Amino acid sequence: MTVFIQYLVNGLSMGSVYAIIALGYTMVYGIAKMLNFAHGDVIMVGAYVSFCATSYLGLPGWASVVLSCVVCTVLGVLIEGLAYKPLRQAGPLAVLITAIGVSYFLQNAAQLLWGATPKNFTSLVTFPVPEFLAKFNVSAVSLVTIVACLVIMAGLMFFTGKTKMGKAMRAVSEDKAAAQLMGINVNRTISMTFAIGSALAAIAGVLLCSYSPVLQPTTGAMPGIKAFDAAVFGGIGKEHHRLHPRRLCRRHSHRHHRGDGAGLHFHEPCQLHRLWCFDHRPARQACRPLGQVRPREGVGERYEVS
Repeated sequence: MTVFIQYLVNGLSMGSVYAIIALGYTMVYGIAKMLNFAHGDVIMVGAYVSFCATSYLGLPGWASVVLSCVVCTVLGVLIEGLAYKPLRQAGPLAVLITAIGVSYFLQNAAQLLWGATPKNFTSLVTFPVPEFLAKFNVSAVSLVTIVACLVIMAGLMFFTGKTKMGKAMRAVSEDKAAAQLMGINVNRTISMTFAIGSALAAIAGVLLCSYSPVLQPTTGAMPGIKAFDAAVFGGIGKEHHRLHPRRLCRRHSHRHHRGDGAGLHFHEPCQLHRLWCFDHRPARQACRPLGQVRPREGVGERYEVS
């Protein structure tokens, strides 16, 4: 029984690391519709930053994790802006080749900076395990990894469901063009997605190397592939409670429509007081019956709502 519980906790711990990594994959694919195969190497960079912060700078463990998240966040935004943003309208093959190139660039850059010799990563989790779990040979790193995964998932669910930026991400995931017409900054939303995914990669890298204390330039390669497999099996790019910006105003039935707008159905974005349409008017004012839409004079094919 002791061996079974030990293996169970270890399996949940490694699965939690893969889940945190997979969150970055599925967020980027769900919103930007691209596979960021350099995500695994961002894990390696985060682990190296934490290692240097604790070994060379003498920072405490929590400070090294924060520094690692900041560095990886900036790195993720730079990768998106320099490598992927110019290919926003390119084909999937060009994006795939670029992602592989960025991955090799990060691996070789890490080899030049820190060398190819594996480093001994000191675990950042040092608190004692409770006595009733110590008899099952459960490590503190495993417990922290499982709890961190649950907290991160709960935080992301709250972020995507309750905050304005989270709802913008879900809208961009559904339809970029319609989201842009609704006043959402698509480029900023995609950059924020890369920033969040890279910060999660930094946390995953620290937890991974705390569990398996061997750090080298190829540390994130295999965990990245396994996490990508997990994301595919779990439904990569799938989001719960999606927004439908292109169907913000939809009539239940044309036959039951009345002039007072009683036949209209308002989706969630219409409830946002600060969400604006392309003509800079509130979305709830723009959601009117089609009979009240008339073309504006001298503006070509642009339409306004009375």
